[in-house]
Amino acid sequence: MSVKIILIHPPVAKPSEPPAGIARLSSCLQSGRVEHRVIDANIEGLLYLMRRTAKTDGNAGRREARARKNLEANLALLSQPDICKNESTYSRIVTDINHVLNMAGRSCGVGLSLSDYVDPKLSPVQSRDLFTAAENPQANPFYPYFLNCIQQALAQEPEFIGLSLNFLSQALCTMAMIGMIKKINPRQKIVLGGSLVTSWVRVTDKTDLFPGLVEKVIAGAGEDKLLELLGAENAPNDESTDYRQLMKNPYLSPGFILPYSAAAGCWWRRCSFCPENAESSPYLPLPTPCATKELQTLTSWTEPSLIHLLDSCISPAFLAAVVHEPPGAPWYGFARATEHLTDEDFCRALRESGCVMLKLGIESGDQEVLDRMNKGIDLHEVSGALKALKKAGIAVYCYLLFGTPPETEVRAMKTLDFVVRHAKDISFLNLSVFNLPAGSPEAKNLATHDFYEGDLSLYKNFIHPEGWQRPAIRLFLEKTFRKHPAVAPIIQRTPPFFTSNHAPFFNFL
Repeated sequence: MSVKIILIHPPVAKPSEPPAGIARLSSCLQSGRVEHRVIDANIEGLLYLMRRTAKTDGNAGRREARARKNLEANLALLSQPDICKNESTYSRIVTDINHVLNMAGRSCGVGLSLSDYVDPKLSPVQSRDLFTAAENPQANPFYPYFLNCIQQALAQEPEFIGLSLNFLSQALCTMAMIGMIKKINPRQKIVLGGSLVTSWVRVTDKTDLFPGLVEKVIAGAGEDKLLELLGAENAPNDESTDYRQLMKNPYLSPGFILPYSAAAGCWWRRCSFCPENAESSPYLPLPTPCATKELQTLTSWTEPSLIHLLDSCISPAFLAAVVHEPPGAPWYGFARATEHLTDEDFCRALRESGCVMLKLGIESGDQEVLDRMNKGIDLHEVSGALKALKKAGIAVYCYLLFGTPPETEVRAMKTLDFVVRHAKDISFLNLSVFNLPAGSPEAKNLATHDFYEGDLSLYKNFIHPEGWQRPAIRLFLEKTFRKHPAVAPIIQRTPPFFTSNHAPFFNFL
């Protein structure tokens, strides 16, 4: 039976949960009575590669032999909630699973992991390299899987094949899939969308990104545009997310994770360092009553072990709504450390609603740095929020950003001091070196240059106005920050590869 369109989620992305963007598109197509199929080629492809590698004979050391031999047992153990009761066992299992992927990648000369894909010869932000990936799909380690997957897809004679490209780690594999499709059927129409594609369109001001390969590029929300392309009506739809075609996939998590987005963009939208702000991404929330109702419905139907709220930043209004209308399962997401989280009663109510972890973008422990970045948070409030969340039993995953234009090593030491003082209240840490968004206002006022050659690069390197350059920043993080006795245990608790996607499980399972 033929279908109108096949939607594909390509590798490589963290294989811990189904792709919410494609689930939302599927719901839209369902409401428009468009016959379609959804393929999560990420989880399918990763499992295919791991299992093929595990069966491969060859000279291998003890570690390689163990990882191959125990692959199926490790995959089964990773799906069990009890695995999070022992951090060392969990880490060993995830590391061994990832090692099998490493071996699969090395056979093709690429760096492959559970969270990334790196080709030393091809750049995901260079158009000509992306075309090269399309011209030579057989060089991609996923080639045998792609061949089988695409042949089955084309057998259904779809009018369109749509690919959702959201992360740089997916870019080269996405183009390899597109190239293979065109080699098998040169007349097959390709649609390309996703958040990374949206960023490329906004930064380059080009919609014809890959002429000769992609017939239609969709930037921004794709539901209405896709229905229009397919000649279908935008029918009313009470449920905007449909996971029915994705539930069968064996995602790598200690229980099923339900991803859900109540809004696109960020409600704050003022941070000077934010790519969304640089790209002028609008804030588009769903009506709060509709979002809470849909989340409850999805929870009842999917029975998740954990809900992942995908909003760039959960608004205080939605947090309050979830308190009054709990989704019915443990949940976590990204929020701002502002006054509402200093209220102990409110934090206890959040925990009672199912909140097991909040990700907080603190960025710096120096108030002047925060103010100059227009972060809009006060460190006294951050301190109060950390204490209130800890007291309520909610884990905190703190995000810190180093090397922003106003920061110096002296000011970064204030961040270290802040973390040390609050170490008992911080469950996990993410330490990042600042990348300057190409379209940000700061890029016009700083001496910039390219990180590397790439016409699709979203970021710029820059001459730090305070003289604190990237090599010195990385040295500070490795030699001073990470090794501090109060910080090192927090870093060590972070789940390898899956990081924040699995971290909440350690707070309630």
